[in-house]
Amino acid sequence: MRRRSQPLHPKVELMMEYVYILIGSAIIAVAFNVFLLPNRVASGGVSGISTIAYAVFGWQPAYVQWALNIPLFIAGVVLLGRQFGVKTLVGTLFLPFVVYLTKDVEPATHDPLLGSLFGGIGVGLGLGIVFRGKASTGGTDLAAQIIHKYTGLSLGMCVILIDGLIVLTAAFVFDIEQALYALIALYVTSKTIDLVQIGLGYSKMAMIITNEEEKVRHAILHEIDRGVTKLSGYGGYTDHERPVLMCVVQQAEFTKLKQLVKSIDPSAFVIVMNAAEVLGEGFKRT
Repeated sequence: MRRRSQPLHPKVELMMEYVYILIGSAIIAVAFNVFLLPNRVASGGVSGISTIAYAVFGWQPAYVQWALNIPLFIAGVVLLGRQFGVKTLVGTLFLPFVVYLTKDVEPATHDPLLGSLFGGIGVGLGLGIVFRGKASTGGTDLAAQIIHKYTGLSLGMCVILIDGLIVLTAAFVFDIEQALYALIALYVTSKTIDLVQIGLGYSKMAMIITNEEEKVRHAILHEIDRGVTKLSGYGGYTDHERPVLMCVVQQAEFTKLKQLVKSIDPSAFVIVMNAAEVLGEGFKRT
């Protein structure tokens, strides 16, 4: 049987969360300086505002980000409570610090499309890592939560409104093409965050209805070495009780499961679905 993974000591886990925050913030800052800023891609958030301010007034992005992040963090604590904690403050302060340290790094590309694509990947990667540290980088996320609390608008709508306003401003300050590049970067960022949070390791969930329920259950437990859950079901036509076996396997194990069920009961009814994330023994833990 598969060995259980031992949970980390609370202090070690907390330390790892801070490491995630620092690494993720650093990745975001570097992606901003080498991809987004030199190509004037204002893809929402405080970084997008700092990109516009740098192009119009020549203000250093790091200073603009500090000037916006710190008051927003304080407002968040005052209006929303102390739910953000020290970790979010670390991300709020450290991200502009790395932006300042890497301000003289040479741009990786001067192609706006490449800049928006790889900038979006870098920002999404960094944010996904920061989220794994159970924190955020503050900024307009806090503004969205404040608006959400006092207007009743959904949080997602508030985020869209703020980022949309920043992209719209970029369209006026730069041109419509730059705004479109910003939308590309936003989309790539969201998809990359999902990838970091969920990963590429999609699993398969199978629902098996069979007349050889005991044999199939035993085979899954002992030949594939996966857990199986027995559910109660009833035939829609006969109204007779029909047990349903539910199990989750890795992609590489699915073919073996399919062949195993077919060899035991060729008439078995099998429903297969993708499982984006599976937590627990035999898979992974939060």
